[in-house]
Amino acid sequence: MNRLPASIFNDVIGPVMRGPSSSHVAGAARIGLLVRQSLQGDVRNVTVQFDINGSLAESYHGHGSDIGFASGILGMELNDPSVPRACEIAQNKGIDIRYEILDYGARHPGNYRIKALSSQGRCVEWEAISVGGGAIRMEKFNGFDVSICGDFHELLITIDADGRDSQSTIDMIRGIVRDCDDITMQERAGVVLIAVKMHAAPADEILSALKNIGQIKDLTYLKPILPTLSSADCAVPFVTATQLEDWIARNGERELWQLAALYEAQRGHTDERDVFGKMSALVDIMEHAIDQGLAGTEYADRILGPQAYKIDESGQQNRLIPCPITNRIIKSITAIMEVKSSMGVIIAAPTAGSCGCLPGTIIGAARELGKSHDDITRAMLAAGLIGVFIAENATFSAEVAGCQVECGAGSSMAAAGLVQLLGGSAQQCLDAASMALQNVTGLACDPVANRVEVPCLGKNIMGGVNALACANMALAGYDKVIPLDETIAAVYDIGQKLPLELRCTLGGLGKTKTSMDIRSRLS
Repeated sequence: MNRLPASIFNDVIGPVMRGPSSSHVAGAARIGLLVRQSLQGDVRNVTVQFDINGSLAESYHGHGSDIGFASGILGMELNDPSVPRACEIAQNKGIDIRYEILDYGARHPGNYRIKALSSQGRCVEWEAISVGGGAIRMEKFNGFDVSICGDFHELLITIDADGRDSQSTIDMIRGIVRDCDDITMQERAGVVLIAVKMHAAPADEILSALKNIGQIKDLTYLKPILPTLSSADCAVPFVTATQLEDWIARNGERELWQLAALYEAQRGHTDERDVFGKMSALVDIMEHAIDQGLAGTEYADRILGPQAYKIDESGQQNRLIPCPITNRIIKSITAIMEVKSSMGVIIAAPTAGSCGCLPGTIIGAARELGKSHDDITRAMLAAGLIGVFIAENATFSAEVAGCQVECGAGSSMAAAGLVQLLGGSAQQCLDAASMALQNVTGLACDPVANRVEVPCLGKNIMGGVNALACANMALAGYDKVIPLDETIAAVYDIGQKLPLELRCTLGGLGKTKTSMDIRSRLS
């Protein structure tokens, strides 16, 4: 099956989670959950291997991959209060999870190689990648090539490859799952893997009929783990800004939030009211994170203590440059980042490392301007569609393309959302998004002390102020010069040319003496 288009809720705004990094915590948790499902919840021993040249070898502990993976193996929800203690809980339950650093030539910096055993001695081997923003892709199952992202019901069926008998078995399986969305077959070392994708859960009689086929060696059923399910007939009206502009030329002007709702409704086979309701619920969580951060947070294993309150405190003492909307954005972004760093509940938007920029900017500005909850929801939908264009044509993974595709993408999305908040046109939203992204090309990802705090907070705030400026420039009619699609392509090209050390490993500010001292102290 060809790769399906991005979803606002699967790939851009979400997941709801705890932890410092979506690609590490959320991505690892989703990988772990699928491993758990493949052993029907009975996991006793797991070995996880990371490539020494990837980003995980250096950062899997500091960025919380071990916490995320353990929570997935345990079957925890990502917003569960116990997530920070997942490694300890797994150990107490007798689940042995070990990590090894090897040189095996992984093609992606977020690559996992996993071997897991059940208490009954059943063994499964997986290879997976954390794509960015919490998205994952399982690429190998017991040595066979697969492509599992968590948006389908999946059946993995193995039989012996023994000529006529195997063909008869394959025909039987095809007959039982004839209403599936996709079915593929591979043979390896005398074994055939039949991989089946279904948009709806297989009926009990289907599973029973398959289990009654004596020639089947193994049947693994994986349930979806993403909020928006996929189907073979998934079709969307546009996946680039240029295609959106062409759609408007044919069908007439619509606000960007309406086009986002249309897109996601078609992507998820639902209606636009449902899309609006889902985004509204996410906005509730974002607003709560801001309020929680402003009230103050505590957590031992972090660099920065509570600071969000200092904006109001200093403002009341007339010690700040008077720019109310900017200062509201600064404190709102800081509040969310502090909740993230204290393992509170946040939304990756588009990633956890950049989780403050988009919601802090939109909600902060909306509150200062007296806008409603529905106004914020519309702005978030507009921002989400910009994120779709970035997800489709670049990446949200700093490991692949630097912080320009995390905080830079968040800034681009926020700029479009602010234009929507002010009632600007879809074209003005696109222009603001392009200008904001142009301003951050080449932005490195160099976290201090291997923690997603510094300079992450400053880059989120920079992204918010950049979004505000670019929104006003677009509303005023400034020329963006480079169209959004070309800007996205340029950012992706630049990102891939950044040295590995500047793509979320140990470079830049992370190599300074102070950074190393802080890391030693926290360790």
